[in-house]
Amino acid sequence: MTVVREFDRVTRFLAIGVLNTFVGLATIYLCKWALETGDVISNMIGYTVGLINSFAWNRHWTFAHSGAVLPAAMRFVIVFLFAYAVNLATVLAAIHVFAVNSYLAHALAIAPYTAFFYLGSKYFAFRSAPARRR
Repeated sequence: MTVVREFDRVTRFLAIGVLNTFVGLATIYLCKWALETGDVISNMIGYTVGLINSFAWNRHWTFAHSGAVLPAAMRFVIVFLFAYAVNLATVLAAIHVFAVNSYLAHALAIAPYTAFFYLGSKYFAFRSAPARRR
């Protein structure tokens, strides 16, 4: 893969991340306002909608995955959970080990989360099926 193609793929992944942030947040606000759900339920619904949105866009636009949808979706959720764990570990380490301001810690944790999510999506969630031997 060329550097230009990889840069294009990363750019698409980041653009979808920005879109996903707006979709998830809009869903949370809509649930709170229109459905009058509480914060926890609204947050869960928003993140679920955001994850579905992210999967659909990344599957088709970023990684052009043409394999089976359900196994890819399950792998995508696994990657998300691990990326979230990396994010949380980074936040906690920054705060408790390195005495970083908690607001800054959350901002800094975006980088490892995004990197892990991208690599996990590329090499695990949307991996290409190995070629069959004849």
